[in-house]
Amino acid sequence: MNIDILTLFPEMVSGFFTNSIMARAVKAGLVSYNIVDWRQYAEDKHHKCDDSPFGGGAGMVIKPEPLFKALDRIDAMEKRVIYASPSGRRLTQDYARQLSREPNLVFICGHYEGIDQRIIDRYVDDEICIGDYVISSGEVATLVIIDAVYRLIDGVITDSSLEEESFTGPLLEYPQYTRPETYCGMSVPDILLSGHHANIEKWRLRKRLEKTLSNRPELLENASLGEEANRILKEIKLTEGLQNGLD
Repeated sequence: MNIDILTLFPEMVSGFFTNSIMARAVKAGLVSYNIVDWRQYAEDKHHKCDDSPFGGGAGMVIKPEPLFKALDRIDAMEKRVIYASPSGRRLTQDYARQLSREPNLVFICGHYEGIDQRIIDRYVDDEICIGDYVISSGEVATLVIIDAVYRLIDGVITDSSLEEESFTGPLLEYPQYTRPETYCGMSVPDILLSGHHANIEKWRLRKRLEKTLSNRPELLENASLGEEANRILKEIKLTEGLQNGLD
């Protein structure tokens, strides 16, 4: 996959591609990237990229001219273009998986009150919201989307590591532990030290169900869990119901 990122602040983006898993993906040829400072395409001598909104209102709006030129330079009309926006479609694991199959993705990093609508109308295929909140940096939102997407490209992360992650199915991930067995008086659950793989899997399933029921119960509403998971879920709900009755 090739990723183009159009930004006013390239230094905020560049480090992401030269560290950790992404750096390995780039080295392996699974991902290539191009960071475009679209301030270079501004027409005036001060390289001004924003202006006040027509109709009045607070804040500034990104001008169309520099972005039009930058997008045309990278042939964006032939690629899938993404704009991170609070007004966009909610990012999900399934959405990220769909995007991971694209050969080319272009990301526009917005700022201020947003970008001129004509940029969206002409170039943008996907407006994506990373959550029900607002942040000031389009770069941060863009990197969240990229991180969710590139790790799903074949070969970046092993299939076994992806299988039990949160949102791969209807359940959140189970708790993880590593050495030492005891630290600050807190011990690793005995079941994980038992070597009994079937019991460990049952314990992990129960913990996934407990966490999902506690933190994201809506994920369970129409989930197809299987006989064993449904049995355990009923036990958890019964135990919680009894506890709530005692409270």
